[in-house]
Amino acid sequence: MAPAAANYYTPPTHAPQKQRGYRICDTCGAVENSSVQKFRLCGGCLTTQYCSPECQKSHWTSHKAICQHTAAQLSGVKQQPIGPSYPDENLAKYLRKFTSTHASLLGWAGFQALQLKRIPANIRQNALLIELSYHPCKESLFRFSVAETHIVPRSYVTSHDPLVAADIERREDRCRRSGGIGTLIILVQCGGISQVMPVEVDPPSKIAWDSREDWKEVLRHFVDSGRSDFKPISTTARG
Repeated sequence: MAPAAANYYTPPTHAPQKQRGYRICDTCGAVENSSVQKFRLCGGCLTTQYCSPECQKSHWTSHKAICQHTAAQLSGVKQQPIGPSYPDENLAKYLRKFTSTHASLLGWAGFQALQLKRIPANIRQNALLIELSYHPCKESLFRFSVAETHIVPRSYVTSHDPLVAADIERREDRCRRSGGIGTLIILVQCGGISQVMPVEVDPPSKIAWDSREDWKEVLRHFVDSGRSDFKPISTTARG
């Protein structure tokens, strides 16, 4: 199954003072402070974030191809007949909201799953696949539960869609130029819909998280309980 287009609100984390879980402007890198100003979504792909109309306009030349590609995929999903693979015509929209709501949790789980604290090189080889079950529910926090998690080859994501692969490569280059180790890829999947979440990662020496063997249990607990208040945790006071 080919993964859908990437989820572009995910914050790069290599620069100082850009905390995981915060939205950033994909043009200038400004961090959103929702109490002062909420960033605007691209009206085409409904995922990329901008801090101002000026940043959105200046980014359009490079964003146009992936934006139109994403919008076409989302439109195609709505044309699918309702069934086991597409249980709700709004599934793609719900999955985007889920990924946005749990950005900090998913990024932390990917970091732990790939053991990046101990083996940073894993970021170049593997990705985290999270399979979800869908539950029709008015309350958005209870629409999904974690079915399975898998460590898959990175090529499982990058080999299916050249535009997604190119955007991930762009983020990879940006991250490494700023001293990071690369782009962590998380693939969130439910039925016939999937969402790619690229996360640019700091070098392990700058990340105050211990390795956690119980990351699956933590992930499942927060998702299945409808909790959106996850904060990165560790076994010591450093996390």
